[in-house]
This record gives sequence, structure tokens and C-alpha cells, in this order.
Amino acid sequence: MSCMKHSKRVLAALLFGAASLVSCNEQPTESTHMKTASDILGNPEYRAVSYGGYRAITREVQPTIAELKDDLKIMHAMGIRILRTYNLQLDQAPNILKAIRELKEEDASFEMYVMLGAWIDCLHAWTDHPNHEIEDEENNTSEIQKAVAYANEYPDIVKVIAVGNEAMVHWAWSYFVKPGVILKYVNYLQELKEIGKLPSSVWITSSDNFASWGGGSPDYHNDDLNALINAVDYISMHTYPFHDTHYNPGFWEVHESAVADADSTERVEMAMRRAMHYAKNQYNGVKEYMESIGADKPIHIGETGWASVSRGLYGPNGSFAADEFKQALYRNQMRSWTDSAGISCFYFEAFDEPWKDPNHSEGSENNFGVITLDGQAKYALWPLVDQGVFEGLTRNGNPITKTFGGDEAALMKTVLTPKTVNE
Repeated sequence: MSCMKHSKRVLAALLFGAASLVSCNEQPTESTHMKTASDILGNPEYRAVSYGGYRAITREVQPTIAELKDDLKIMHAMGIRILRTYNLQLDQAPNILKAIRELKEEDASFEMYVMLGAWIDCLHAWTDHPNHEIEDEENNTSEIQKAVAYANEYPDIVKVIAVGNEAMVHWAWSYFVKPGVILKYVNYLQELKEIGKLPSSVWITSSDNFASWGGGSPDYHNDDLNALINAVDYISMHTYPFHDTHYNPGFWEVHESAVADADSTERVEMAMRRAMHYAKNQYNGVKEYMESIGADKPIHIGETGWASVSRGLYGPNGSFAADEFKQALYRNQMRSWTDSAGISCFYFEAFDEPWKDPNHSEGSENNFGVITLDGQAKYALWPLVDQGVFEGLTRNGNPITKTFGGDEAALMKTVLTPKTVNE
């Protein structure tokens, strides 16, 4: 079948024209021995994580290949085998692919795969007047072109392409698009797979908030969303009980009488169990909506996490949610649930990233990592330090050590007990 005779050629021509990075003469190759997305996703032996790796307060300072390789070795020691990236206009994602390939060449036992994100914006995104009715076609086309090129160049590494990150959820006011935009690009990528211009084993998805996948308000339910659910290979949904300790605190605060006999630690543990229940309900909401339209796709968690520090909405001046103890409880409970349920969880995130809130080092967005900027393992990873899995590994020249100098009593003094309310 020639490229020009396929049933959906018009879309491809509009998107890429003669300058397409995937010409009719270039055919990606796949080894029958390669791991595929279907082998990896949902397999607890292939733990997943969201990864940035930025060390400066601006993304204009890109991580070097050497820095990326240090991080990759640390994540590999943690048991991570698939990581998620977010955009392709910067050097970071392609450099991650290069770094993985170099590590594989240096050590045949090194194994790491990538969920490659293509960033999608509306027209005039990140201005005071974003136009959510129209996409930024120049940016979005470039992102998709690059995703296709890298998936073909690194078929042994790229196992998933995600079209957009929280690109449909309405609170992403600066840039969100309608589901039809995501659907267009998902269909295009699926079409490339059909005609052999993209490895057929690469799974295509979009990574978005649970509400965007129909698991919340009916305002999101429409024909384009239904078509998108049927078009993707799996649903990648986000759930953040952490953020909702402020935005939807009903599950987080509890009546005094319900915890009258509990000490502070027990109250924290009960709150974290409620947080897990909240996350599971959002997952189940997406599943129920998917089934209501007659679809049957795997659902994996593209993002969830818990910040260890906040001087804003989630700390001692807010919802009392952020500290390392709660972060460890949430991560461990989330891993236990998703492993047992056959769900991949791209936990957010591997390392703290200071660029996200450059004017406030203690802003929650800077502190979602389970490892600090200078290589200290937070409480969730203390057992791995004790096991010696990080021996010989460094970050920014520092060995991987425990936060608080390993003093658990000192750490527990920082734990915030969630508020209770009177009946």
C-alpha cells in the first residue's frame, strides 16, 4: 500500500507536507526480541517515574549528558525501568535518549525505557488571552514531528508517545485545548503505525487529569472525548489528592469525634488512607466512564505524587499536607496498590526541580521529588540507602545520603497533623 493511497492521507499532508520527518522511504525497524509497551506497562518489575532532571532555577540551563547519566543510574538502582518526559522543544528529552543508549552500550544489563511526551498548547498559550478554541498548530506539529522522529530513531527505548500533558483539563487556563485537538494527533500517530512509519508496538496516549478522561464533572463528556478514549492504546490519568487537600478538602479534614482517641501519628496515617481512597475513587471514576461508552482500554496512572515541603497552600499555613513522612506513606501505599492491581504508576517525581517556582525554594512544586537537588534521599527512600543500592552513585558530586542525617526523630518533628473540625 503506497503512502498516498491510505484512507487518511489528507490529515498527514496538512500536518507535515513534503517536509515531514517521516518520509515514505524511511521505515522504522523493530526487533522481535524488544520489550514492548504491552510487556512493560502494568508489570511491577518495570517501575515507572516522572523525570525532569533540571538542577537550575531556569530550564535555560539544560542537564548535561553526564548529569543525566548520573540520574539514570540512580533511578535504575531504585528499580525504575520506564520514565516519563514532557516536551521536545528543549534538549532534555533527546539527551535522555542519548544517555540511555550510551549506558546500554557501556553495560548490556542496563535497561530503561521512555514514555515520550509531546507538549500541546492552544493558540496564544501562556499569555493573558489564550484561545482555547484554536490550537497552536506550529508548536504542536513540531512536537509531534519530533516524537515520531525519536520513536523511530530509538525504537528500543521509546515505548509510549503521550500527546499532551494536562492539555485538556480546564484549570490549565494558560494553554488547554479541546479534546478534538488531541484526537487529531492521536489518530495521526495511529495511522503512521498502520502504514509502517512508526513502530507498531509503540502505544499512543494522552496524559491528563482524571476529570479530562470523564472521571469527574459531566462538563468534560462529549463525542470527541469518547472518540479519543477509543483511539488511544491506553488511558494515562493523573490523580492528586495532595492538591485537593486545599481545593477539595472534604476528604482531608475530619470530625474531631472520629479521631478522639488517636494520637498525632495515627491521625496522619488515617488521613493518608483517606488520600489513597480518594485517588482510587478518581481512578474508578475514569474506569466507570470508559465502560459507560462501551470502551475497554487499560488505565495507568501518568502522574501522582506528594510534596515534602510547602510554605503555601499545603504547609503549616494551609492544609498541613506537605512533609516527608506523608510523602513516604503516600508513595508506599500507591506503589503497593498499583503493583497488586497491575497498574503502572509514573510517580511524580524522581528529583526535586527548582525551576518550577524559582522565587520560592520552599514552594511545593519544587519539592515533589523523592531525592533532593543535592542527592539526599527523602524518607521514602531511606530503606534503599540502608540496603546500599546507591553505593558508588552520586548526584552533583554528592553521594546519596539520607535527609535529616538519617535522624528519624528529627524528621518526625516536622510532621504536620491534619486539621480536625467540630461537628
